[in-house]
Amino acid sequence: METSIVKSDSIVVFKSHRVVLPDGVASAAVVTKNGQIVAVKGYDDSRTALGINDEYHPISVIDLGNLVLSPGVVDSHVHVNEPGRTHWEGFTTATRAAAAGGVTTIVDMPLNSIPPTTTKDNFAEKFTAASGNVFVDVAFWGGIIPGNQDELLPLLREGVRGFKCFMCPSGVDEFPQAKEEDLEIAFQRLKNSSTTILFHAEVECCSAVSTNTEEIPSVYQGFLQSRPGVMEVEAIRLVIDLCKRYRVQSHIVHLSCAEAIPLIAQAKKDGVPITVETCPHYLTLSAEEVPVKATQFKCCPPIRDKSNQDLLWSGLLDGTIDLVVSDHSPAPQDLKCVDTGDFMKAWGGISSLQLVLPLLWTFGHPKGLSLIDLSRFLSYNTAKLARLHHRKGSIAVGMDADFVIWNPDEQITVTPEMLHFRHKLSPYLGNVLNGRVVMTVLRGQIVFNNDAFVSDKPQGILLAEPLE
Repeated sequence: METSIVKSDSIVVFKSHRVVLPDGVASAAVVTKNGQIVAVKGYDDSRTALGINDEYHPISVIDLGNLVLSPGVVDSHVHVNEPGRTHWEGFTTATRAAAAGGVTTIVDMPLNSIPPTTTKDNFAEKFTAASGNVFVDVAFWGGIIPGNQDELLPLLREGVRGFKCFMCPSGVDEFPQAKEEDLEIAFQRLKNSSTTILFHAEVECCSAVSTNTEEIPSVYQGFLQSRPGVMEVEAIRLVIDLCKRYRVQSHIVHLSCAEAIPLIAQAKKDGVPITVETCPHYLTLSAEEVPVKATQFKCCPPIRDKSNQDLLWSGLLDGTIDLVVSDHSPAPQDLKCVDTGDFMKAWGGISSLQLVLPLLWTFGHPKGLSLIDLSRFLSYNTAKLARLHHRKGSIAVGMDADFVIWNPDEQITVTPEMLHFRHKLSPYLGNVLNGRVVMTVLRGQIVFNNDAFVSDKPQGILLAEPLE
């Protein structure tokens, strides 16, 4: 296969017997030029039929055979943490991991960088930190915190895709939780805008179920009981009420508790503009299997039991849950309390940016998940959430030529050596997964091929088109 970086004015044709198009999987030839898709034609079409009439124009044909050619994954929930906490994760390491996993666009969360993306000036700092350092394309979410209501519309004009808030303590002082009165103000300010408010939906509505002072902190069950599902249910109930009153597009991030699914389904049926995501860890890991001291399994909201997981899968496959994202949230080993195994003190976050595609395919395909479903959950709907679907998330004329080329039948073993994010601590180490990423194509350029980066030079761009 061609591994060089193609000149920008060249025509490159990617051919496969399994191209994931918006209306189905087909044998096709995808014609690209200057980073965009200019035609989608038949696999065996001639040069003329492909629309290439100049016989002297440079053309490269990459025949992928039976490998799957899918839209590049758009991961709309990634914590990069640069500037300020680059030792947790930085733009270079995060985006290299993304490219290795077939992710061609990430949307960076407003925390846990210092400063957070809560003001126009803070966003400028983050933009500067990312510039020239990204191996895939990067967009940005802004943040809602108490007192920053005057920054929201200016941030939209600077190009953030929407706003994330926490309905409970976030874990970092510089990004305090938004109380109900703060949310009311934000909804009022954003009522006539084209944006989305994203909610970490947990509220401190009850005491921990377990009050046993002798609870062993290295046993996962104690942490799980400290964040019961009702915290999510009651938070989502409040979000639905606010969304219903103000009609501002709202989105629930990382749904963990399946008890909330009927609430969300009814809200959608009633026309409330709300969407919801879940994550691979909630769909693939269960509380029953978490070993003692295995703090790499800790995240917030927590991984729940197997019966809850089954209901999440049902909600995803019936369309109530709209998309799947990594919620990549790494931290150094000392913050994960690796030595003590203390679940109550460990940082809550799971690193899986590079693994989203094979994880969802491995666990979802036996349940009936199709290639079209996979593309919808990982690419189109995530791009739509971030208002990038005019150029990202599908294979169609006029879209960016972002592709992941992969073999759904080839297995990979997750090892520290194959992971490219900064900290290799992962609950998936040792797992054998189906779905090997063979090649990642970013705006027509091959950036990752056969387990290697094509160039040490970052090829990504920053996506900051103004919203109003």
